[in-house]
Amino acid sequence: MAEQNPQDPFEMFRRLWGPLGVPVPGMTMPTLDPNEIDKRIGELKSVEAWLALNLNMLRAAIQGLEMQKAGLQQMQGMQQGMQQAMQQAMAAMAPPDPKARDTDKKP
Repeated sequence: MAEQNPQDPFEMFRRLWGPLGVPVPGMTMPTLDPNEIDKRIGELKSVEAWLALNLNMLRAAIQGLEMQKAGLQQMQGMQQGMQQAMQQAMAAMAPPDPKARDTDKKP
């Protein structure tokens, strides 16, 4: 087994990610060039703005779906109310049952 350096706790991650060719953020030597730092800051701010835009679009989509759901619930409630009103109106307009009259008249 290879001997590990106890001074470097990230050595395991470097060996894990190194062969894949994937740069591990924060695992490299920090740059001392102010222009490179400014460039990285600008890139990160661009990413931040893009993420904020996506977050706002996601919030708008969620809000739109919530409004759609509320509208559907209102329409379903109105439909149920209309059905009940129609049933009551139909029951009031229906001719009385002759059999029911016969039983009412018998003492």
